[in-house]
This record gives sequence, C-alpha cells and structure tokens, in this order.
Amino acid sequence: MELILPANQYRDSYIDYIDELGREERYPFPMDFDYSDFEKMLAKINDFSKGVNLPSGFVQSSTFWLVDSGALVGVTNIRHRLNKEIEHCGGHIGLSIRPSYRGKGLGNKLMHLSIEKLWQLGVDTIHIHCYKDNMSSARAIISNGGQLISELPLEYKVVQRYLVTRT
Repeated sequence: MELILPANQYRDSYIDYIDELGREERYPFPMDFDYSDFEKMLAKINDFSKGVNLPSGFVQSSTFWLVDSGALVGVTNIRHRLNKEIEHCGGHIGLSIRPSYRGKGLGNKLMHLSIEKLWQLGVDTIHIHCYKDNMSSARAIISNGGQLISELPLEYKVVQRYLVTRT
C-alpha cells in the first residue's frame, strides 16, 4: 500500500471509486472535480498543489491517493496553510476511504500519512475537523493525537474541531 500523487494509470479505479460512492457526499473536495476529461482534472489537482488558479477562498492544497495492488482505496487532501474561514470550519485534512475498503483501519493509516505530509511541509499545529456523527473519522483523528478543542453547531450538523500538535 502506498500514498501517491494522482496519476492517469488509476483512471479506471478512480471512476469505479466514484461509482461506488453513489449518492454519498464526496470527500475530500477534489472528488467533486469534473473527471470527464481526466487529464484536465489531474492538471487542476496539480494546479491546486502549486497554489495556481485557485478559486476565491481556497488555499494551496495537495491531493494524494492511497493505492493497494493497483486499486485506488483512499483519497486525502491536505491544505498547506489555512485562511480564517477554513481554520474556523474545514481544517488541514480532508480524506475518505472507498466504501468497499472501510472497516479495515485504512482511515487511521491515511490520517497518519496525511499528518506526516503536513509535518514535512512544516505545519506544527494541524486543524482537523469532522462531523460529530462521523465516529470513524473522530476515532482516526483521536488515535493520531487529535485533541477535541470545540464543537461548532451548524444549521444541519455539528462539526468537531480537533488539533494535532507535533510532539
């Protein structure tokens, strides 16, 4: 199992992943990018990693794919820095595990790898947020050193806000 930059060789696995998600909300946000022109989507992901052509309110972020034996099994997006809005609600890390691979500890592994990437970027205090009812995400955050600092009631759900600090 390895964490890689998005690549064309995983196109079919990516499309299968999207199909498997069905009507489920897609995380992280690059999973919502139009993939009908796969090369264009990869270029957009690459632009985000360089901080180029970002929409208003967005910050530089890198997307990585967790692959196992040629299959895309998870996706993470790490923000290199936060603006005030994203620090308030959003955080540094967004990730997901493909539905057929859930329950195998991969979310915890992907969270760990994401935190390591942020430390490599020099981020010492990492903000990670999840919905209160997403117990799997909360467990992965806590098992990787996350400390709950607050809860943010939104119109439709409660967001839990965690911090992970380098020890």
